[in-house]
Amino acid sequence: MSLTRTFEVLRKDVLMSPRSSIFFFALAMPIILTVLFQLVFGSLFDPEPRLGVVDYGDSEITAVAQEIDGIETTVLDSEEELMTQVEEHDLDAGIVLEEGFDEAVVAGEQPELGFFISGESLASDRIILSVTTIDLVREVEGAAAPVDVAITTLGDEDSLPISVRLVPSLVMYALIVAAVFVPAFYVVAEREAGTLQAVLVTPVKFTEFLSAKAIFGFVLAFFIALATLALNGALGSNYAALLVAMAIACLMCVEIGMIYATGSKDIKTLYTFIKTLNIFIFAPVIFYIFPNWPQWIAKLFPTYWFINPIWDITIRGYELADVWTELAVGLAICAVLLVPIAYLARRMQKTIAIG
Repeated sequence: MSLTRTFEVLRKDVLMSPRSSIFFFALAMPIILTVLFQLVFGSLFDPEPRLGVVDYGDSEITAVAQEIDGIETTVLDSEEELMTQVEEHDLDAGIVLEEGFDEAVVAGEQPELGFFISGESLASDRIILSVTTIDLVREVEGAAAPVDVAITTLGDEDSLPISVRLVPSLVMYALIVAAVFVPAFYVVAEREAGTLQAVLVTPVKFTEFLSAKAIFGFVLAFFIALATLALNGALGSNYAALLVAMAIACLMCVEIGMIYATGSKDIKTLYTFIKTLNIFIFAPVIFYIFPNWPQWIAKLFPTYWFINPIWDITIRGYELADVWTELAVGLAICAVLLVPIAYLARRMQKTIAIG
C-alpha cells in the first residue's frame, strides 16, 4: 500500500467535495439542528430566571449578581428601560439600586429598593429572584441569614436539562452523516459512475482507494463533531481525553461507513442500509434523553462505547483515566469491524473485476 497514491486520491476528494451537495449537507445539518434544538428546547423547557439591574451607584450587588450561576443578569441604563423590558416579559424581574444604596444598608438605614416583576413570569422564577435579591442585600449588610437552610436532594441528583441531554444526539448525528454516510456515498457513487473502475486501471490499489475515503470521512467527522460540541457549549475542560474519545468515535463510524460502502451494489442499497441499520448506531443516545430507562440496554450497542465516554468527559468532567476501559472496548470493536470490511472489500473488488 502506497501512502503517496492514497493521499493523491484523498487530495482529489478534498478538491471535488465543495461541488458535492452531500458534503455541504454534512457541514450544515449539525449546525442547523444545534441552533434549532437550542432555540426550542434550551429556551422553552429549561429557561433561566432573567434579572434586570439598574445601578445608579456602582453597587456591590450588581457585580455579585452577574456571577451567579443559573440566573441571567442584564445591566440596564435606566429605570424606564427596565420597566419596559419587564412589562414586555423580556425580563422576569428587575431591581433599581439608587446611588449610595450600599452605604445606606451598611449604616443600618432602610433604603428603597425598587423590585419589579413581570406578570408573565413563572412563580418559581419570582421566588428564586426575590430570595436571591434578599440574600444579596444581606451580603452587603454583613448580616447572617435568619435561618440555616438544610438542602436535601430528592429524586435524581444527576438530572440535567433536556437541552444538555440532547447533546449526544447531535454529536451522534454529526458522526453518522460525516463519518458513515459521506465516505460510503463517495465510494458507491464512484462505482455507479464508473470512475472507480477507471481508477483501478491506474496503479492505485483498491485498498488505497478505500483508505482515502476513510481518511476523508474521519477528518471531516472529527472536526464537525467537535464543532457541534463547541456550539452547544459542551467541549468540557479535559481536551486531551476528548480528542482520544473523538478519534475512537470517528474510527468506528468510518469503519461502519466502509461496511455500508463495500456491501452496497448501488445508491439504493446504500440508502436501505442507512434506513434500516442506523437505528442500531443511534440507539444509545435515546438513553440520555430518557435517563430513567434501564441504562444497561445501551451497552448492547457498539456506539455506546464511544458516546458514553464523550458524555462523561464533556458533561461530567471525567478524565481519560475514568473512561479508558470503555474506550478500550470501543477500540476492540473497531478491531473486530476490520474483519467484515476485509471480506466485503475483497468481494466488491472481485465483482468490479468481473464487470
